[in-house]
Amino acid sequence: MDIRTTLGCLAVFGSAFFFYLATVVIKWSSMAGLAIDSSLFTLSRFLFGFITVVTVMGLRRQRIKIVKKRYLIGRAVCNAMAVFCFFKGVELTSVAQANILNMTYPLFIAVFSWIFLKAQRDIISVGIVMVALAGVWLILSPANMAFNQDSLWALGSGISAAAAIMYLNVSRQVHDTQTTLFFMFSLGGSIIFILFFNEMRLPGLEEFKYLFWCSAIAIAGQYLLTVGFKYVTAIEGGIISSTRILLAALLGPLIAMDPSLSAGGWIGAFLIFSGNVFLTARKVKG
Repeated sequence: MDIRTTLGCLAVFGSAFFFYLATVVIKWSSMAGLAIDSSLFTLSRFLFGFITVVTVMGLRRQRIKIVKKRYLIGRAVCNAMAVFCFFKGVELTSVAQANILNMTYPLFIAVFSWIFLKAQRDIISVGIVMVALAGVWLILSPANMAFNQDSLWALGSGISAAAAIMYLNVSRQVHDTQTTLFFMFSLGGSIIFILFFNEMRLPGLEEFKYLFWCSAIAIAGQYLLTVGFKYVTAIEGGIISSTRILLAALLGPLIAMDPSLSAGGWIGAFLIFSGNVFLTARKVKG
């Protein structure tokens, strides 16, 4: 592994921790008695991200360089869906469950690759995905096998994030970091503002504090992810990001006041994580 790949791996791992910590801030706001809608958290993330990107581009005197617009638009749309569903999942369930289900996106990358990329079809990978999806069910119904509909938000974030990551991987081959992030934040923020216009309002001072820290931490993670994916593949980066499963399971009860995972929940998390690891091994071997 060369130095660039190593740095890319470290950047993606750092993004995993930052993304987890951003969701903890959302939970902390709820524990503080604040009722901040998920759409407001999502818009705040994109707005602060846009300001950051424009500032960086201004200081560096960089310009947007569009090569293939469809990659940028696809990345922005899918990412907007993923972030909103993810934050909604945190709001309605727990930080641990939402993060674990969000991290199913490497499995769905494999599924999408099977459907759209004939050269990457692998029957063993399909078997691995099926076993890992059994883990998804254990996360969705961790205690009494009763289906929790609210968990579908977090699962939806995993599906849409898979598409967003695939778009990111091809986009980074022809676009620089600032162009990719500029489109993601500006178009993503516009989509959220239009779709949830009735939920938009000016936050109070206390609310602004949580919105700022959630956004700032997530933006730092987004930069690390975007830079890291320039040097790792979509599957490899997805697996490294899967360490967020372990972070959520271990740290949830300590810093987010989440209930501890049940035995079924731990088995589900292990199946998802193992499925991601085996998929990576298959990809590298192939």
